[in-house]
Amino acid sequence: MTQTDDVSAPPATRVIVPTYNGGSTWNRCAEALARAVAGRPHLSVLVVDSSSHDGTAETARRHGFDVITIDPADFNHGGTRNLAAGAAQAEFLVFLTQDAIVQGPESITELLAAFRDPKVAAAYGRQLPHPDANPVAAHARYANYGTAGHVCGLDDIPRCGLKAAFLSNSFAAYRTAAFRQLGGFPDQTILGEDMYFAARAILEGFLIAYVPSACVWHSHNYSVAEEFRRYFDIGVFQSEESWIGERYGGAGGEGLKFLKSEFSHLARHAPLWLPRAWLGDLAKILGYRLGKQHRRLPPGLLRACSMHRRYWEEGAAPRPR
Repeated sequence: MTQTDDVSAPPATRVIVPTYNGGSTWNRCAEALARAVAGRPHLSVLVVDSSSHDGTAETARRHGFDVITIDPADFNHGGTRNLAAGAAQAEFLVFLTQDAIVQGPESITELLAAFRDPKVAAAYGRQLPHPDANPVAAHARYANYGTAGHVCGLDDIPRCGLKAAFLSNSFAAYRTAAFRQLGGFPDQTILGEDMYFAARAILEGFLIAYVPSACVWHSHNYSVAEEFRRYFDIGVFQSEESWIGERYGGAGGEGLKFLKSEFSHLARHAPLWLPRAWLGDLAKILGYRLGKQHRRLPPGLLRACSMHRRYWEEGAAPRPR
């Protein structure tokens, strides 16, 4: 060993961001991400761009990020991330979405600290609402991403149910060795590639960590129709990956707990939003239940109900079973 060798050098980490016409939000995301990796040679960024035509890829290159360009028709939440992960020579992988803005330079470092426990296969950070989030969207973030950290494993399934396998690729890190050992994400999935991995990891004896000190701004002001479509897709995922529900059970009353919290919060702070919340929650329930029955629906209706319509193109989705 020479005097210049640094035995304490941080492990190589690749930050992976799938993009498509990210617009002004991506500009802010890229700026924050560039600040987070500046002066940290162990951190690098790879953008997988689906042939954007609004300058998204150019923004990435301007900040010094590596860019892979794919055809929009080839994008899949699981397969595209697998493609990026396969190209990474790093001990850890951090996945970020194009509309998630890291809160500060230490956000990624804080998230990676979870891997001090060798049993942790993946960790996810706290998502705070964007400044323009409406009251419904803001409450969803505060309710789902609290201030207390935790680690979930096999022993937590009886208590937490499906929530034990929660993981969000809007801001999540993976131990590359565990990621590859478990086969990564499913190559074809409508969404939920993160939960799929978490569910498999826990069953194999790994842990999933929530790190609230690692924060991003990330929220969506979905319309009622968009709430329906998103939850339709969640229902499709739960149906296609029925083994998750069979092994983990339900969410342990979390849905009812969320509804009570939402109505209480809005009644105190934004009562005029209560009717909108009720409509949105009804749309979620209907969309989810219809998605669970998607094999009975004709192709045209599947595309109309889904937020991820490319999934239903010929050859993309699994055949009905």
